Amino acid sequence: MLFNSIDFAIFLPIVFILYWFVFNKNLKLQNVFVVIASYFFYGCWDWRFLFLILFSTVIDYSVGFQLAKEAHKTKRKILLWISIVVNLGLLGVFKYYNFFIDNFTTMFSFFNMRIEASSLNIVLPVGISFYTFQTLSYTIDVYKRKMEPTKDFISFSAFVSFFPQLVAGPIEKASNLLPQFYKKRTFDYSKAVDGLRQILWGLIKKVVIADNCARYVNEIFLHSDYYSGSTLLLGALLFAFQIYGDFSGYSDIAIGTSRLFGFHLKKNFAFPYFSRDIAEFWRRWHISLSTWFKDYLYIPLGGSRGSVWSKIRNVFIIFIVSGFWHGANWTFIVWGVLNAIYFLPLLLTHENRVNTNVVAEGKSYPSVNEFLNILKTFGLTLLGWVFFRADNVQHALHYMARITSLSLFTVPKFLKMGGVYTTLMLIMIFILIEWKGREQQYAIAEFRFKQAKYMRWVFYLFLGFILFYYGDFNKTEFIYFAF
Repeated sequence: MLFNSIDFAIFLPIVFILYWFVFNKNLKLQNVFVVIASYFFYGCWDWRFLFLILFSTVIDYSVGFQLAKEAHKTKRKILLWISIVVNLGLLGVFKYYNFFIDNFTTMFSFFNMRIEASSLNIVLPVGISFYTFQTLSYTIDVYKRKMEPTKDFISFSAFVSFFPQLVAGPIEKASNLLPQFYKKRTFDYSKAVDGLRQILWGLIKKVVIADNCARYVNEIFLHSDYYSGSTLLLGALLFAFQIYGDFSGYSDIAIGTSRLFGFHLKKNFAFPYFSRDIAEFWRRWHISLSTWFKDYLYIPLGGSRGSVWSKIRNVFIIFIVSGFWHGANWTFIVWGVLNAIYFLPLLLTHENRVNTNVVAEGKSYPSVNEFLNILKTFGLTLLGWVFFRADNVQHALHYMARITSLSLFTVPKFLKMGGVYTTLMLIMIFILIEWKGREQQYAIAEFRFKQAKYMRWVFYLFLGFILFYYGDFNKTEFIYFAF
């Protein structure tokens, strides 16, 4: 079930009414209802994969339960490794099996050795990369004694399967989301309105920005051999806003929907395209995944402590693993390596924590230096997105070669340039609104006008017009469903 579908528009109010007016008297029943609604939501894609979620839930709940009773260090490690092997094993089979088999056979054929190894026709379960990491955070934190294991299987099941963020995050730590299922929720009108406002902005990001960009991005990348460098640069630019609108739009809808039910999910995007360096970009892009890798991989490896070699090693490990998490393709690994190369100079010169505040905080405009740094950071990010979007590494290199050719200095030519100009206009409006609200939780969280109150309603009517007039409601899937 897609957030940008009629199905969800029917599903959400029904669940909302039942949640607050039928099951609100009993916390346990309310949590049971959350689990049922979440399983129904996920089952609309493929009910067979519900068994994977249930299996992962049972394993990690059981491991946590046993860790509470086990004091022996070795046995505790065995329990932890059971959780790690099961969760990463599920990822390995469904997401990476064919990648490893294909590369394994290719490697042997390079040495004129033939081996028989067939790929499997495996369907990737939607959201598996998200909920496996979410349950892993629970067992790791319980193992490290950072939180008490739960004895409430229903609450734990609701934590794992919570439908707003089940299939594309944010990846919530158990220490933040799980305790919220223990407490009685009361309806808060102001939080609900805020949630609806964030859902509105998320929908605009998805159906107005991302899906309109996707029409031209798909055409340009598919037929990149036939376009000039300037047109290919335009395609990369549009993809940058497609992926940002698509993924941050999903996060906004997920967070807004959660607020309707009395839950607080952590911020997943913080206006990353206004970053002044790559380190700042990664503190603002897909925050939940970056935080997960930092807490459970980067810091255990030693982080930025130790020798220069250790620092370099750890940075490359974290970015390569992050790239590989996104998909079983060498393009994602190259994308990870590229970002590691961007990040390393900042780390080694101790400049990776320079820009921790909001750009031009309290001001209307950035300084010339801030503006140039934003452009530089966006340009580096744009190069990375070419590898992220390309079919393979060769395609990405060929795409980049054409961008850097003399045809870069020609006027972009595209059969549907009228539509492209409209999309660019929408992007400019989008950037202005994002800039205006960059100090808030999301762009329109506290949009204020010095004029009369009716201006606020004019603004919302304007957003509604943009949404329904320019929105693409063809039920296009979110990009991160493939990850």
